[in-house]
Amino acid sequence: MFLRTIQQDVFHQVIPSRPMGKYAHIVILRETSSFALFRTELELNFAKVSAGRSIQRLSPIISRIVLYKRKQTSPERLTGRELLRRYNLISESRDNAELRYCEYNSEHFCKHCPDCIYYGFAIGQEGSEKSKIMVDSAFSLPHFDEARQTMTFNAPYEHGTMSLHGELKHSLGEQDHVLPQIFFPSIETIRDPTEPEFLYVLNNILRTRRYGAQTTRAGTVENHIAAIIFADGEIFSNLKLTQALYDWLQSESQTQPPANAYQAANLLIGIHEVLPTLLKEDSVVVHLQLEGLQLKMLLAEVNGLLTNESKLLLLLREAYAECDIYSKTFGAGSKSKK
Repeated sequence: MFLRTIQQDVFHQVIPSRPMGKYAHIVILRETSSFALFRTELELNFAKVSAGRSIQRLSPIISRIVLYKRKQTSPERLTGRELLRRYNLISESRDNAELRYCEYNSEHFCKHCPDCIYYGFAIGQEGSEKSKIMVDSAFSLPHFDEARQTMTFNAPYEHGTMSLHGELKHSLGEQDHVLPQIFFPSIETIRDPTEPEFLYVLNNILRTRRYGAQTTRAGTVENHIAAIIFADGEIFSNLKLTQALYDWLQSESQTQPPANAYQAANLLIGIHEVLPTLLKEDSVVVHLQLEGLQLKMLLAEVNGLLTNESKLLLLLREAYAECDIYSKTFGAGSKSKK
């Protein structure tokens, strides 16, 4: 047992082989802290959706930037895998006979480590594991045109100019970037969590700092944990949360200056305000809902645990052990060798 500020009956003691109706929902307010590129090809991903959910008046259709599901989980998975290699739980080389070699997004998943078992994998004829982490695309809170800026880029020579031997280089281009302090409400759901699994996933969310393309130069994102909800079923979508928060901002616009609206502290209050209505619509039994002081206490305990190297290593080893047992008993790894 790692956590003392949360009741243990919300977790399974071992990873179950079949769905058992326990869900841990981590409600996140993702905030860009620099210019970011959330794109599939050359343009930012966007979708036309209703601005809000209000039935009092017809909600307008607006374009919102989309942060696709894999663009959220992939950086977080890589954060976890980095730690697994750092503490010698998986190998970066096939030549290491003592550790299982595991390569992301390839045919060489090890099928035993926390990344493989928690987040899932597929290796054609060699088997697959369904992800226990459920996530969906997130939508920007403001309109597309309010959330992006077109930036011109160039590729100068080493001496800092665009000309060499009297010839001018014409490598100029334009690219839409997501502006800093653009918010993407998002929910990550862990189905049938164990305590090590919950902490492993939460640690990945808290540690991951860069999302999207060109992460060595841009894409810094801060993940604000708005709430953690343990229930017996799935809850509302990212889009519904974004639209409800938009409606809340519209209703609050008469009592607060517009400049204060799109700030993390204010939006976290908004999420707290809209959660009860959204949860009531979902018809699920909420066993534990952590917000405000309770959430701060949990995150403080989690921070103390995950910043202590000996405790972090213990957590990673326990997570690996339960995944290895699950893989050998139920998973594709039951027929594989080191």
